[in-house]
Amino acid sequence: MRTLRPSDLAREHAISTQAVRNYEEAGCLPPAQRTPTGYRIYTDLHATALRTYLTLIPAYGHATAGHIMRALHEDDLDKALTTIDRAHSQLLQDRETLSSVRRAVDHVVAEPPSATTASANTRTIGELAHHLRVTPATLRAWENAGILTPQRDPTTGYRHYSPTDLRDAELAHILRRGHYRLDRIAAVIGQIRTAGSTEALSTALDHWQRNLTAQGIAMLDAAAALSRYSADLRS
Repeated sequence: MRTLRPSDLAREHAISTQAVRNYEEAGCLPPAQRTPTGYRIYTDLHATALRTYLTLIPAYGHATAGHIMRALHEDDLDKALTTIDRAHSQLLQDRETLSSVRRAVDHVVAEPPSATTASANTRTIGELAHHLRVTPATLRAWENAGILTPQRDPTTGYRHYSPTDLRDAELAHILRRGHYRLDRIAAVIGQIRTAGSTEALSTALDHWQRNLTAQGIAMLDAAAALSRYSADLRS
């Protein structure tokens, strides 16, 4: 088996030799042998490991890709497969969430109720947080970002969320699941408020759909790379 230097592995992927060493230290590559003077000796197996790890990142992200590679190097294939299964389950959940949003979008962004109805159906910050299964701190962060505009009780200063606020909070929750930044969510909701249009939301959902499709394709590429690398480790 031929021997390779860190620079050989780095050159193929246009990364630094320090990055290669960092990946090894993190367990994303198998441990390298050392020369008597302490230099690392890499092999074709390390080159394949690096290709595999970098292929996993678009599919699963850096952290999960690292978990998968470390599990393989610990000879714990079941652990690696369980991590992969969870990621696929999350992708399916995201797809189902997106489909549900598309079906419900006309209802969610419908014209807000009359002032009489709104005042009769306000919620406290605790009630809205419980409804969305988020923390009150999250709702305050959304308010600071301009996503929510609750009214304040003039005496107590407590926040009161109207049905319109509930609509905006539900949209924010949905778009956060699509990894949208708060400033982008605020822009989408601002357009809906001012224009009463779903065009901005539809654009955001289309973008989310493209991201999910890209991730699904990346998972197919990752599966092929993992299959080859797992076979190399067992040979």
